[in-house]
Amino acid sequence: MTGATDPQTEFSHKDILSIIFGLMLAMFLAALDQTIVATALPTIGFDLGDVVNLSWVVTAYLLASTTVTPLYGKLSDIHGRGPVLLIAIALFSVGSLVCAVSQSMSMLIFARVLQGLGGGGLISLAQTIIADVISPRERGRYQAYIASVFAVASIAGPLIGGVMAQHIHWSLIFWINLPLGLAAFLVMRRLLSRLPHYGRQHSLDAVGCVLMVIASVAFLLALGWGGVRFAWASVEIVSLFGISFVATALFVWRMLTAAEPFLPLSLLADPVVGPATAAAFLVYGTMIALTIMVPLYFETARGMSASEAGMALMPQMACTVIGAVMGGRCMARFEHYKRPGVAGLAASVVALAILAMLPAEVSLLPKIPLFMIMGVGTGMILPMTTVCIQNAVPMHQLGTATGVSNFFRALGGAVMVAVLGAVLMSALGAGATGDIAELTRGVDTAVLHHAFSWAFATAAAAQAIGLACLLSMRQLPLRTSVREEAETVGAE
Repeated sequence: MTGATDPQTEFSHKDILSIIFGLMLAMFLAALDQTIVATALPTIGFDLGDVVNLSWVVTAYLLASTTVTPLYGKLSDIHGRGPVLLIAIALFSVGSLVCAVSQSMSMLIFARVLQGLGGGGLISLAQTIIADVISPRERGRYQAYIASVFAVASIAGPLIGGVMAQHIHWSLIFWINLPLGLAAFLVMRRLLSRLPHYGRQHSLDAVGCVLMVIASVAFLLALGWGGVRFAWASVEIVSLFGISFVATALFVWRMLTAAEPFLPLSLLADPVVGPATAAAFLVYGTMIALTIMVPLYFETARGMSASEAGMALMPQMACTVIGAVMGGRCMARFEHYKRPGVAGLAASVVALAILAMLPAEVSLLPKIPLFMIMGVGTGMILPMTTVCIQNAVPMHQLGTATGVSNFFRALGGAVMVAVLGAVLMSALGAGATGDIAELTRGVDTAVLHHAFSWAFATAAAAQAIGLACLLSMRQLPLRTSVREEAETVGAE
């Protein structure tokens, strides 16, 4: 028998806005970090006298944040959302402080790991807390607030990072996190005491957690290094994939035999959670990959400067946010809430297929609307998959389910970046290893267009599979109150 330890499971609109404001601060920390660091990397490498290990500034954070995301979800189910979120904010802020005072690349990389250990919980826990205070039926209405966080971060991050690194000092991109982190900590510390805690006894499967971390780290390293630092068929990459495979097999065995597994396999077998997670893996993965590939296409195949390519990408990014808001509102308004998302994703697949088939001589002008359609269609799926997963699980598994969903989204991004990169290089006939952006410099425009057409076709195919997953997802009625959810779980 479970139930909420705090009887207040319904919140007024004013209460909800206060909580969401604090969560927006926490989410902004993680969202800004994903965009602000990239433009400062060259300056950081020059200042610290180490460009060889510069990629680890990004990789260290990615590895740490991705692998701990499911752990935060599980811990929040055991100890409550509030304490775990405050720990995540504190870890991220301490990591930012160490980053800011780093005097060597090794110290900075260590600090980025620490920062990632905190950052891995910020977005996932924020989404879980939103589910604690807003019913699934109404949750989409608040998507505009969440979408605005990522919109501001995606636009402001590169600009702020570039200006601070070039004209002041790169350490400011980390110092800026301290007042933001302090504000988020103080606001959430005051508000989170009012959240319900669903009192089912849990235990942490440490063995399963360690196996998952080993499998994830090895897999992400193989994807990040394959075709860049080492050839895909090299001993190093094959060994990493082998380690990941063995650890994954042991993880599955552990999940089948543990008294309370770290990740219940029944969760992924659920007719809602499984298809929604797979759809998010593919759709979010292609979105991340195309965010990298499209500017590269503008620069290499269209001859734009870096700033021009960034400006050309903005309509697509803006439409992704618009799509997320539309998707959330459709879920609040329509009984058959899957239909708008299916239509939007189908339009995205068609737009990508057209981009893949257009000849090289077609100007960029008619292509921009196609990128915008893709942005809207992709954006509509993001709130839908999250809300559907949260609506399908009992409240005592809400943190675990949300953490697993975000983990597979991040994993999808890493996989699709590697897949589209491999397709692009294969189409170019490049057998060498190295950075894609460097290997595409100076290549004939017609050859580049042909290669990017294959990349767009691959993205269309991936989203088409995601569409099939979405169509197979069971559509459950969206619950209309958080209290109803708590009572339903308590009655089990």
